[in-house]
Amino acid sequence: MPVLLPEGFVSTFKTGVTFSFLFASVVFLGQAPGSYWCRIPGGAELSERCNWSLQEEENFTLLSLRLVNGSASGHCERLDISWDASTSCASPLAHSPNVSVGSPRLAACQGSWVYHQPHSSIVSEYNLVCGHSWMLDLSQAILNLGFLAGAFTLGYAADRYGRILIYLLSCLGDGICGIIVAFAPNFTVFLIFRFLQGVFAKGTWMTCYVIVTEIVGSSQRIIGIVIQIFFTLGIMILPGIAYLLPTWQGIQLAISLPNFLFLVYYWFVPESPRWLLTRKKGEKALKIMHDIAKHNGKYLSPHYSEITVSNAEVSNPSFLDLVRTPQMRRNTLILMYAWFTSALIYQGLVMRLGIVGGNLYLDFFISGAVELPAALLILVTIDRFGRRLPFAISNFVAGIACLITAFLPEDIPWLKTTVATLGRLGITIAFEIVYLVNSELYPTILRNFGVSLCSSLCDLGGIIAPFLLFRLAAVWLELPLIIFSILAVVCGILVMLLPETKGISLPETVEDVEQLSSPYGKCSKKRKHRDTNSYI
Repeated sequence: MPVLLPEGFVSTFKTGVTFSFLFASVVFLGQAPGSYWCRIPGGAELSERCNWSLQEEENFTLLSLRLVNGSASGHCERLDISWDASTSCASPLAHSPNVSVGSPRLAACQGSWVYHQPHSSIVSEYNLVCGHSWMLDLSQAILNLGFLAGAFTLGYAADRYGRILIYLLSCLGDGICGIIVAFAPNFTVFLIFRFLQGVFAKGTWMTCYVIVTEIVGSSQRIIGIVIQIFFTLGIMILPGIAYLLPTWQGIQLAISLPNFLFLVYYWFVPESPRWLLTRKKGEKALKIMHDIAKHNGKYLSPHYSEITVSNAEVSNPSFLDLVRTPQMRRNTLILMYAWFTSALIYQGLVMRLGIVGGNLYLDFFISGAVELPAALLILVTIDRFGRRLPFAISNFVAGIACLITAFLPEDIPWLKTTVATLGRLGITIAFEIVYLVNSELYPTILRNFGVSLCSSLCDLGGIIAPFLLFRLAAVWLELPLIIFSILAVVCGILVMLLPETKGISLPETVEDVEQLSSPYGKCSKKRKHRDTNSYI
């Protein structure tokens, strides 16, 4: 069957959409119920015997708290009483000896909450309220830990066993784990399979990104930025899904089931020819390149026939390969810092700029739409000015905007919000460029592993962001912005030390990376001939 290259691009775009669904789904899966109250022991039985409506039982329950301390919240505590068969239907509080003004006896609510909208989110499904509210944050931390584990395990596996194999297995695992999460009988099972879904989702996202980066020529690698646009589109689509499917199980299934559709790409998406060359499978790589060239109305140059006899020894990737040589070590450390900083500042600014109140679905859509100009700015600048300059400037803009926002007076909130939004635009650009630069600065034998390992610092930043934001804000509300500013400016300085990769063919070996990072700033002519640009 001929290879249909456009399907490879489409699969990657769709993967970007579904990954963004999972990345941000906790906002809708974990919506706090509108209101809830704590049921007094025996209240359900008494309500049935007395033929009370749920509203009547709630009125009696909250009335008891009013009698004690003037509070009718009923959220996290109740009176330390029980209702039994001797309790009067007309006056249940009259048979409750602990209900006396001035000597209240209260008890914590132990899983007896009643929700006005039962089981519409994981909060009401697993009672993640009051003393257990921190477990909602745990569920997101567990997902990020899954991303982290997937970066190490599946990133390594993709470099050793192939991009397509790991991509398809990751799609299958993502879909299966997502279904189990939707029907998890308890919160422990929910966390276990949410972790596993994070592992497989990271495998789909990073592997498909590397496939497209490796299969296009140097002049088309900007396609990686287009993938980021589809991530943003996923952010904008998600609130529509959540609005149409008001239960958390429905949302979870909607963001998980599409992964099974990607399995059909087994018949359409080719293995990366670059990876095949590193595994001494030159004949298969040559066939794929011929098919792609034919589909695009082009042909391969005669020198490509030499690749079947010019394969290097097969070697398996390891972490030491990323830091063994000077230039690889420098690139790895800078990229790790860039990933960490981008994720930390991005998520921190999103939480800070979140609209309080209003329509959650509309607010979330607007927050995603803010990111679209970032990708458009990259598309019109990155091939004109290269990678380093936009990468550095976007970090400087984010850092300066955060610093200015911190010292703007509170009585002009529109200006404060505008400058903070500019900071978010800057860090979004940096976040999107780091994907492209990371894939261009590693050799084929280490590319998937290197991108996955460096991007694992993104997951670490995502875990730290909420804790850093809220702890520092408790000291001084604007202190997180000062920290964000310092991190971004330092990142802008460091990325200028990376080699420029505009128009340079992807490195195949560690030696190529060392040459790429040489004072001449480019690779040898011999390696340039191996770029796929001639058949794309």
